[in-house]
Amino acid sequence: MTGGALKSHRFRETREEEWRLLERILRKAEDKSLKALSDQDLIAMPVLYRSALSGLQTARATSLDAALIEYLESLCERAYYFLYGVRGRPLERLWQYLKAGLPAAMQSIWRESLISMALFALGAGVAYYLVQADPDWFYTFIAEDLAGGRDPSASVETLRDVLYGGQDEGGFSAFATKLFTHNATVTIMCFAFGFALCAPTAFLLFTNGAVLGALMAVHVDKGLGYELGGWLSVHGVTELSAIFLGGAAGLKIGWTVAFPGGRSRLDALRAAGKTGAAVMGGVVIMLAVAGLLEGFARQLVTNDEARYAIGLITGLFWAVYFYWPRRSPQHG
Repeated sequence: MTGGALKSHRFRETREEEWRLLERILRKAEDKSLKALSDQDLIAMPVLYRSALSGLQTARATSLDAALIEYLESLCERAYYFLYGVRGRPLERLWQYLKAGLPAAMQSIWRESLISMALFALGAGVAYYLVQADPDWFYTFIAEDLAGGRDPSASVETLRDVLYGGQDEGGFSAFATKLFTHNATVTIMCFAFGFALCAPTAFLLFTNGAVLGALMAVHVDKGLGYELGGWLSVHGVTELSAIFLGGAAGLKIGWTVAFPGGRSRLDALRAAGKTGAAVMGGVVIMLAVAGLLEGFARQLVTNDEARYAIGLITGLFWAVYFYWPRRSPQHG
């Protein structure tokens, strides 16, 4: 037996009984339930966990064999989630997520959110300038089937009918549905493609911003810029915020892949993935709310000021919900 193997064997011999006891308690709790544990088991659990954690630290520091380290890592991870993991009914866990988990996740990506907004705004600005200079640029940014006839050749009356329902209710609904479906797809793709070093996410944010910029240029040229802003405000504040946050979650993943920091790339990516998943849960909720606003409120409310008021109220709601300072649990 080599010196390293002998050292590992002796180390295991002196502590293995405690590890086995911890493993038996965990297995009993996992196979049955918490109620299956005796009072002695519950008292012993934190002591055994700290002992196993100390053993893991020693094993890592003294470079013991990899199998032993892997075993202790798995054991400590199981014990940690048993002692400190969230346990409760599904509704309680959902409430905790909505109350604290989701806002915390949103706040943790505020830098990425600002970058996401900047990329979107850059795309909107570039498209607006180009379409204003030459209307033919419009078709570079918006496909004809998505525009649905709401392009530079459309009359003021046609565009106004879209904004206020008018006689073309079926066309209005189809156009609104296409826009919502397009934006929802882009939002999910912004997150899904984030792992590719941020590039696809940045491109999607820029091009989706260009869609808005091109639409705005056409309506401003027809004297309907203010009206378009109201039309978009009803659902757009929520929907665009969802796009920004989905893009921010994707940027977070991509940045972590490129620059994991002091942790291993896998550990850093795992942490970023948990944050991204929490953010995307909120994004799905926001898209659902945007869909309801688009399906009902925007058609029922045709006054411009009322539309802007709805946009302001929804914007304030999301801002307060996500970013209002909260006390951390340890101080609560």
